Amino acid sequence: MVPLVLAMLREPSYSIEFDRPASKFTESCPVGNGRLGAMMFGEVHEERIILNESSMWSGRPLDQNRKDASKNRQKIVDLLLKGKNPEAEQLVNQTFTSDGPGSGSGNGKDGPYGCYQVLGELKIKHLGLPEKPIGYARFLELNTGLAVIRTVDTGDHTTFRLLFASHPDQVIAYRLSNWSRPIDCDISVARKERGASSIVAGDLCLDGALNDGLGGNGVVYQARVRAIPQGKGTVAHDGSTLRVRGCDAVVILISAGTNYSGPIAGKHMGAAYKTEIKAILDRAANRTWEDLYQRHADDFESLQSRVSLDLGEEPDVRNTQSRLSIAAAGESDPHLAALLFNFGRYLLISSSREGGLPANLQGLWAEEYQTPWNADYHLNVNVQMNYWLAESTALSECHLPLTSLIESLVEPGKRTAKAYYNAPGWVSHVITNPWGYTAPGEDAGWGSTLSGGGWLCEHLWDHYAYTGDLQYLKRIYPTLKASSDFFRSILVELPDKKWLVTGPSNSPENAFRMKDGRTAHTCLGPTIDMQIMRELLGNTVAAAEKLGIDKAYAKELKATLSKLAPTQISPDGRIQEWLEPYEELEPQHRHVSHLYGLYPASEITLHGTPEVAKAARKSLEVRGDRSTGWSMAWKTCFWARLGDGNRAEKLIRDFLRPVADVNFNYHNGGGVYPNLFCAHPPFQIDGNFGVTAGIAEMLMQSHPEKPGEPPTINVLPALPDSWAKGSYTGLRARGGFEVSTTWVNLKLTKLTIKKLTPGRGKFYLRLPGKERRQVQSLTKGQTFTL
Repeated sequence: MVPLVLAMLREPSYSIEFDRPASKFTESCPVGNGRLGAMMFGEVHEERIILNESSMWSGRPLDQNRKDASKNRQKIVDLLLKGKNPEAEQLVNQTFTSDGPGSGSGNGKDGPYGCYQVLGELKIKHLGLPEKPIGYARFLELNTGLAVIRTVDTGDHTTFRLLFASHPDQVIAYRLSNWSRPIDCDISVARKERGASSIVAGDLCLDGALNDGLGGNGVVYQARVRAIPQGKGTVAHDGSTLRVRGCDAVVILISAGTNYSGPIAGKHMGAAYKTEIKAILDRAANRTWEDLYQRHADDFESLQSRVSLDLGEEPDVRNTQSRLSIAAAGESDPHLAALLFNFGRYLLISSSREGGLPANLQGLWAEEYQTPWNADYHLNVNVQMNYWLAESTALSECHLPLTSLIESLVEPGKRTAKAYYNAPGWVSHVITNPWGYTAPGEDAGWGSTLSGGGWLCEHLWDHYAYTGDLQYLKRIYPTLKASSDFFRSILVELPDKKWLVTGPSNSPENAFRMKDGRTAHTCLGPTIDMQIMRELLGNTVAAAEKLGIDKAYAKELKATLSKLAPTQISPDGRIQEWLEPYEELEPQHRHVSHLYGLYPASEITLHGTPEVAKAARKSLEVRGDRSTGWSMAWKTCFWARLGDGNRAEKLIRDFLRPVADVNFNYHNGGGVYPNLFCAHPPFQIDGNFGVTAGIAEMLMQSHPEKPGEPPTINVLPALPDSWAKGSYTGLRARGGFEVSTTWVNLKLTKLTIKKLTPGRGKFYLRLPGKERRQVQSLTKGQTFTL
């Protein structure tokens, strides 16, 4: 029987374990199939399961572009050229922000921008159970995507509750069984606002409509619940409650959907959502529990098992909360880093599947009606960080929902480019949603960052760099080209240095002090913009050359590239965040945007640009380690790229610091909640994804060390002393390679590199403590073994 096997065989690096029910959302167990999500709390007498569906978005498509904004752009640029940044920022606030409420300052639930929201709450009231169990165990199995609760009460009565979200069958499935007594329970589903429960043809339904932000109904939704008795027993209904009586076991199936028809392409239900929901439920109900579970497990394991990571001896303690506390007190637990790595991959598999919406700020899981920051897609690091792990940890197809989001922004982004810059091509600023929002934010201090679309284009290229898929490259080339067109057309020449720079813009959410003591955010050519421009234009050139098209255009891009403002080292030896060595208002600011060229890009490399890498290191030293959860994840990636495994491992330990539920907080530092969700705080999933990418970078890197080179596969580039023994299999390298290694006493003992994709692939090889080897070459199916 499945739960018994799991109880005996679950591994500490693949199991999040608890000895009590969850009292909070951040202690519960998440399951998901990319579209449907659930959080199981595990209360003994009244089980609470939070339900989510990825298109539960209020708001609607709405053009918030200022139609005449472009008339003021040159005035703003002129002020910036004269060093009048505060005056320019004032004019941005007056004329160059969104035409309307924008995101509602992160509170867009009832406005047109909208907000991702909880679907509802399923409750299962168990009848006839003893007041308190004598045994309790709850765990989330990361290999198979199964949440399990086992309780034992007097008389050795054992109850099992199992929960998973099936991608093949598109349902959430729950099974309740007891070895020695019949099952009696009442099942209800509810929502605190804009929803009503009823019985329809024997199923329990939750129906409603979200606010469109203009006084009407927006997305219309339904959740449908069916209880199926196993063996003897009955299921009846009373009002809006399903009543299960005398059953040997009961299976509860949940299907849900909406009529979302926004611009993000995918497998959405549309107007026939109710018919589709019932059809899905009918098909799933015709399968046995064993069949449903096996189909789900086979699908889930086919993704999760591609990569394995072993970091030595297993811990003595299994309870995850206890392990976090012990590690925070200073004891070594390398397997906790492996668990964190596996959990990050688990979350991406569970929240991002091809044909669906991309993972948002909370992935898929939310209990709120007004989620923090609307749980939208922030384009100044957050949604990108969600996908840093996708290619390197062999979840390439999970990356594709982000491609769909990017492509959905091109048409609205063209209107924004015209309205604000009178420019061709497309632009998206710092925030977006499933409705195609591309205008600036509502405040110049953060909302005028203009490189969001350019940063997104990195992900388009990276998917190609790992897969070598020429059909995909043909598909995304027009998007790359249109983004390059925009940035080429808006570049401003600095009169003194003749450099080309972006503007008006800002270095994400950061401010500086000018020589006269005044402060500002708005500027020309922040370092991150220029690094993104070099990467974007360079990738567009590479794409054109690979496809054998646009030779004259590629030549023009190369000419532009030669004139872009370079990354500068400030007088104190750090990488400069702005064109001038301004004083920072907050030297330990959570964003480290000016190191974009170090990671995720590869403009700054330890061996290719050692002096700039040295300046990057000094920048990180001044920035410090402790910060919000996602910021520490990014810093883990930085230190891995700099080859400092011990510093990267320290960041992971800081990231794993237990955090209680607190209100939104920038300054006390992030960590993780008991269920390993990243604490910004509050919960933001980007940190989970980012730290997973960072662990992968510590174990293997694959980027060009110099422009135009094949990638260098750098094996164990940042191995910390505490990971003295271990192995991994299945990490992916740019160029279409799969890499597996074993090491003992920090020494590499085995290496295998296999070419997975068609064609001949070239790479350099860098081994620990060795000089880089000459170019290696493999064709599909060939293996290099050391």
